[in-house]
Amino acid sequence: MALFENTLILVLVAIVLLQVSRRLAIPYPTMLALAGVLVAALPWAPDIAIDPHLALALFIAPALLDAAYDFAPREARRFWLPLFALAAVAVVLTTAAVAWAGVAIAGLPLAAAIALGALVAPPDAAAATAMLGRFSLPRRTVTVLKGESLFNDAVALLIFSAAVVAATSTETSTVQMLGIAVAVPGGIAFGILLAGIYLIIAPYLAGTLGGRLFEFVGSFGTWIIAERLHLSAVMTMVAFAMTLARYGPERQSPHDRIHSYAIWEAVVFLLNVLAFLLMGLQARAIVLRHNLDDLWPALSFAGLVLLIAIVVRLAWVLCYNRVVNYWPRLVGPLTPPTLAQGILVGWCGMRGVLTLAAALALPMGFPGRDLILLCALAVVLGTLILQGLTLGPLITLLNFELDESFDESVTKTRLALLDAAIGDLAGNETDAAQNLRALYQADRATVEKGLHPRAVGEINDLRRDGIAAKRAKLAAMRRNGEIDDDVFHAVEEELDWIELAASPPDWVEIEEA
Repeated sequence: MALFENTLILVLVAIVLLQVSRRLAIPYPTMLALAGVLVAALPWAPDIAIDPHLALALFIAPALLDAAYDFAPREARRFWLPLFALAAVAVVLTTAAVAWAGVAIAGLPLAAAIALGALVAPPDAAAATAMLGRFSLPRRTVTVLKGESLFNDAVALLIFSAAVVAATSTETSTVQMLGIAVAVPGGIAFGILLAGIYLIIAPYLAGTLGGRLFEFVGSFGTWIIAERLHLSAVMTMVAFAMTLARYGPERQSPHDRIHSYAIWEAVVFLLNVLAFLLMGLQARAIVLRHNLDDLWPALSFAGLVLLIAIVVRLAWVLCYNRVVNYWPRLVGPLTPPTLAQGILVGWCGMRGVLTLAAALALPMGFPGRDLILLCALAVVLGTLILQGLTLGPLITLLNFELDESFDESVTKTRLALLDAAIGDLAGNETDAAQNLRALYQADRATVEKGLHPRAVGEINDLRRDGIAAKRAKLAAMRRNGEIDDDVFHAVEEELDWIELAASPPDWVEIEEA
């Protein structure tokens, strides 16, 4: 009961902080992580321990599912070079630099130092998605950053797993290392296989609440089974989500899709909110593991690790940026990124749940475990707070040109769809067909101006006024006892769907906070 009560209190605190975050234009992961640290400093703060394996399944799996669902494989092929530079090379360079500091300065064994480097190297998918969603940025930059956050976890965990095996096993066997090597390709294949099975079963549950439950079982179960099989749970989840995104929507009814998206949006947001708050709350427990004599040297080293993690990423990204601008052939048909884009990508390296949860999962007695935990916490909180608070001013300073490619692509697609609908009426001269053709032509003229067909027009205004009049009458009939509540709610839902159909998407979007 205490855990449930504390969770409710955390959610209530988060709701308040989200309003502050929105009004101050501060990314909510930064606000929540900082609040968690401040709450942890209070003597009556709740002591909520995170089970690391549960944290990975509960917080990482849905964040990856959400991000990977919107990231197509063709984008990975198109941006393979910047993705490789960030998700692989940047992770390896950061791991190596931190490992050197761990050995040379902290006196950690090499394997433990490499494990520390791998922990703090990868930026977080949930943090990247939450941070980037608040700013107007070049579309290509956002795509690359989101893609990086999907693949870098797998590279980092691969290095981390090998380092842990080397540090804890008296004899590192070839079989162990071979298992680690096949974890990524095996995870990709397994994710595609599970997605195929899911797509076969899902139609039988379409239109039912059981179908929504099956989505949760399939998603979280995919992560858990992959872990049990010692495959890369990260790549299994990424492959699973990408496969569903490619083949699932065409097999779903609009009703199912609206329900599914609404539920998952709320669930992922709730879990992200709790994850960032809980990370801050771990500060006291991790700091108290050190006695006073060792604390300040440990904090100094943790600060150094944070500095290395930030500087190495920024330096590598800027080097890559200048090289591909000097030799544009390296990026093929892509336009080389500008220096401003390079600075932004280099600075956008917020770490998150995976770093802290993986550190907490280290076995007791692991060499330098307490120091590694402190460093992981410092890098997570340091990047979320330092880079999160400065990201907005940096974007303003860099003054990116307005990227209208998304809006242009949407307009082009809308015109193509309207042309298809008009073509379908060819040869049909009934009154109904002529009226519908006239409506489509009017919509097409509106779209050609770059507007949504439901955003303007006297008919649409009258339609929405009529819906408002219907709602007022419906509420009056309920108050007067002319209709029962079950009838009221049934008709109210009908009006909701009609109003959605009569309004452009940006009029009915729910804000993040």
